[in-house]
This record gives sequence, structure tokens and C-alpha cells, in this order.
Amino acid sequence: MLTEQPYLKRALSGVLALEPYSPGMPIEELQRRLGVANAIKLASNENPLGPSPLVRAALAEHAASGNVALYPDGGGFRLKKKIAEFHNIEPERITLGNGSNDIIEFLARVFLGPGRKALFSSYCFAVYPLAALAQNAESVVVPALPADDPVMPYGHDLNEFEKALADDISVVLLANPNNPTGTWLLPDQLEKFIARVPPSTLVVLDEAYIEYLGASQKPDSRAWLDRYPNLVITRTFSKAYGLAGLRAGYSLSHPSVADLLNRVRQPFNLNMLALLAAEHALGDQAHVRRAVELNTHEMARLRAELKMLGLTVLPSQANFITIGFGREAAPIHKGLLERGVIVRPMASYQMPQFLRVSIGTETENSRFLEALKEVLAA
Repeated sequence: MLTEQPYLKRALSGVLALEPYSPGMPIEELQRRLGVANAIKLASNENPLGPSPLVRAALAEHAASGNVALYPDGGGFRLKKKIAEFHNIEPERITLGNGSNDIIEFLARVFLGPGRKALFSSYCFAVYPLAALAQNAESVVVPALPADDPVMPYGHDLNEFEKALADDISVVLLANPNNPTGTWLLPDQLEKFIARVPPSTLVVLDEAYIEYLGASQKPDSRAWLDRYPNLVITRTFSKAYGLAGLRAGYSLSHPSVADLLNRVRQPFNLNMLALLAAEHALGDQAHVRRAVELNTHEMARLRAELKMLGLTVLPSQANFITIGFGREAAPIHKGLLERGVIVRPMASYQMPQFLRVSIGTETENSRFLEALKEVLAA
């Protein structure tokens, strides 16, 4: 057996203990597995509008040039300049990542390891515990708010986070809004918590879904960077910007943190198409607003329909909703797959009675509702 090979004793124990991250099922896999044609995917929180027209035009022009024989700019000068202008921040405070996942990996490599701990909530993004375990660091899991909380069921409990703070906590990881629940934190509560974290502990604020937050819930986290040098903000172009297939993200931080992250960052972690697309995507905020408007309208429609079916729908300020069925959701997931609708099962997040569904186009969402009603009736 593979586990009996003697060289495996040299592997880090944390890596040996890892269960690989399981992404949303691709449409092609469903077609291979069940022979289902014309499937739709509502499993990975992608933007149903796709990338901006400006991005499409820039990529088409670049493809016509055929200029892919040269390495991309390893420092990402043009993209970092755009990000710096967008956030009114110095370029030396920016780190580019192959998606924001890449930034989480950098942070774990630099700040975690044996004898160090990462602090995050239950029902958090799956990459947090994976990144910590891969570095042989310990994970401290904070209980989420209870399922019957009247305001934010399954949301982050900042009081419990504060109780868990200790000298050996190296990194605190908070997603706002949170994946997979869609729950969020109010700006004043969040800043009060950050202010109470010891300066020797890094606070990572994962804002992958920040564009979908309503105006009154959206924090001015960029301003917080000037008050809290131990704060790191991560962003991605995979969601509202519609570039999930190209993988581009970044972080904003104190220059000393960015310097360390850039020491472990591979020089060509963003290919030239990702750099080009992200640069043009950032320049088309009208497209982002269209995506958010579609998401807001369709989420309201889905929530109303699902509640009419007697289902539990968690509060969400992201581009997905998490649905509770009050029973094992695996058979419902299977029934949806058989009808060509791919959604995300939540058993790996310790939420086996839930499914997470991305907000698609009006047509896609209607097809999901029709399929779900058939499955529930069966």
C-alpha cells in the first residue's frame, strides 16, 4: 500500500492528515458520471454574467497577438498600480495571489507552524483548517452562533472569538461575508473586535464576497489598515468580477507583512491573462454593479420561493444561499444532479442537512426551483 512506502515518513504529519479540498462539481463531470446533458452549475459561487465586456475585449485582442511565449510580469506592476489607485494605497502594501486562496497559503507559510495556532469559526471556509494543518499548526475552532439565533444563525460569534484569544494564537481568520453560510458581521462590531486583538496576532479579513454586502453593512476596512498594522485584507476577482477561471486575487496589508508574503510568493503566480483580465475588470465597476443588482433581485425571489416550500434559508449577503431541509440533504443533492442541476452539499462543512446554492441567472434559478420541487415531491 502507498502508506507503507518508507519515504512517506519524511512527509509532514499535517500533510499526511489532510483531506484534499473538494471543489464544486464541474458540468463535464456530471455529464461523464450520469450522462446528463444541458446541466447547469450553481455550486461554486461564480458570477453568472461572466467577465466584463472590457475584459473580454482585452483577452480577445491579446489572443490575436499570440504573445504567450514570454513570461508574465513577475511583479504584476500594472495590476498593482491599478489596485493601489482603486484603494488609495501604496503598491508596496499589495501582494498578488492566484486567487485569494493563494494569499491564505502565503500567510500560513509565514506565520503558522508547530507550536502556533490559527483561530477561526466553525462553518468557516474549508481552506483555513487545510492551510493550518499543512503547516503542522493547531486549529482553534470557535463555536458559531446557534441555529436558533434570531439575527444571524450559524454566524461568527465575536464574543467567543475574543474569549479564545491567547498568546499562542498567531493568526485569526474571519470571512465577511462568510462562506459557506453567507452570514456577515456589522462594521462597528468587527472593528471593536480587531481593536481588541493583541498587536502580535495577525487578523486576516477575508473579503471574497465584499461586493455583495449592502451599503450599510459594508465596512471601510481599507481605513482600518492605517489604524491596525496587524490587519490583512484579502480580495478576489473570482466572484463579483467573474474571473474564477483565471484565478486572480490580492491582499492589502502593512508593508512589512506584504514584504514577507512576497518573499514566499512565486514570481509568476499570476499568468499574463490573469494579470490583464484583473486590470481591466477593476476598471469596470459598472459591470460589478450589474452583477450585484442581478444577485440582489434573484436572491430575494429565491428566498421567497424557498420559504414557501417550508425550507430554512440562512441570512446571506453573498452570491449564494444556504438552505436547510431538516433532514439529510444528500438524497436531495442526488436528485438535483439527476435533473442536471449542480449545487454544493454541505456535509464536509459539518452541515449535512444543508445545501449551498449559487445565485444564477433568472433562467438558471427557475430551473433549480423546478428541479427542487420535483425532488421534494418525489
